[in-house]
Amino acid sequence: MRTKHVNVLIALAAFVLFSFSCFCISRMTQTSNQLINCRNHILEFKEKILRLKNKTERNRQELINALSKMKYEMTQRENTSTDLVEKKMNTLGKDETVSNNTFEVLKFFFPHLRKVGRIYPDVIIGKEKTGVSFALGISTVSRGNQSYLKQTLNSVVSRMTLSEEKDSVVIVSVADRNEDYLKSVVDMITKSWRIKQVLDFCFLMLYAQPKAMYYLQLEDDIIAKKMYFTKITDFVHNITSNNWFYIEFSILGFIGKLFKSEDLTDFVRFFLMFYKDKPIDLLLGDIFQVKMCNPGETPEKCAERNKQIRIRYKPSLFQHVGIQSSFPGREQYSKFLSMNERLSP
Repeated sequence: MRTKHVNVLIALAAFVLFSFSCFCISRMTQTSNQLINCRNHILEFKEKILRLKNKTERNRQELINALSKMKYEMTQRENTSTDLVEKKMNTLGKDETVSNNTFEVLKFFFPHLRKVGRIYPDVIIGKEKTGVSFALGISTVSRGNQSYLKQTLNSVVSRMTLSEEKDSVVIVSVADRNEDYLKSVVDMITKSWRIKQVLDFCFLMLYAQPKAMYYLQLEDDIIAKKMYFTKITDFVHNITSNNWFYIEFSILGFIGKLFKSEDLTDFVRFFLMFYKDKPIDLLLGDIFQVKMCNPGETPEKCAERNKQIRIRYKPSLFQHVGIQSSFPGREQYSKFLSMNERLSP
C-alpha cells in the first residue's frame, strides 16, 4: 500500500515536471519567435531607412543640380544683358561707369523689377564725364509736331563759358518709347505727365547722382538767361551755410531746382513712395514738411525755417517757352507761374 502511494507521487511529480518542461519549451519557442520577428522588423525598418536615405540623397543632389543650373542660367542671362548694353554703348558711344547699386532703390518700390538683373539705362551717347560740380538734367518726351529741346540745349550750352562747360555735364533723358522720336533726338544732339514724369525725373536723378556735386533740374522747353551758369556758381559758393534744402533758380514748377547730389537718394525715395498721388513739384513741398518741420511746432516757425533752407534766387534764370504740353491734347500758355498760382481756380 505504501509502495503504491510512493509510485503515485513519483508519477505525479514526473507529470508536473513534464508539463512544466513543455510549458517552458513552449514559452521559449514563443519568445524565440518573437525575437526573430522583432529582429526581422528591425532589419526591415533599417532597410527602409536606408532606402529613404538614398532617396533623400538623390533628391538633395537633384535639387543642388537644379539650383546650380538656375544660378548658371541667371548669370548667363545677366551677363548677356550686360554685354548687350555695353555693346550698344561701345558701338554708339563710350562706356559709362555707374555703380551696380545705383538703381537698386527702384526694385523696392516696383517688385516686378526684382526679377530683372542689372537695371541700367540705354546710353546712346555718353562721354563718361564724372567728378564735375554740376549735372544739368533734362527729361524730354515727344510733343507731337512741336519740339523745344534744340532751343533749350542751345541756350543752356551756348551761355556757358569754356571753364563752366568743363565743370558740368548736361544729361538728356529721352523718356519716350517712340523709336523715331528717340532717333530724332539723338540726331539733333550729335508720354511724360504727372505719374510718368515723376518716374522719369527719379531715373534721371539716380543716373546723374554719381557724376557731380550738384544736380540742376531742367525741362526741355525753357530758355536759359545769359550768364546763368556763372550766376548759379557764384550764388552757391557765396552761401555761408551748407544747411540748405534746395535752391530755386526758377519759380515755375520743378524747373531750375538745384539739389546737392548727396541728397538725391532721399528725394528719389520720397518721390517713389507718393508718385501716384501728386505731381513732383507738389511732392517737393511735402518732403520739406515731412523732413524739416518738427512735430508740435507752430506753422509760423516752420515757415520761417522754410525761408532759410529753401532758398530762392531772384530773378529767375530760366524762362518757360513751351506752349505745346507733353500731355496729349493740352496746351499751356503761362510762362512764369508760381506753384500757388497754378493751383488756384
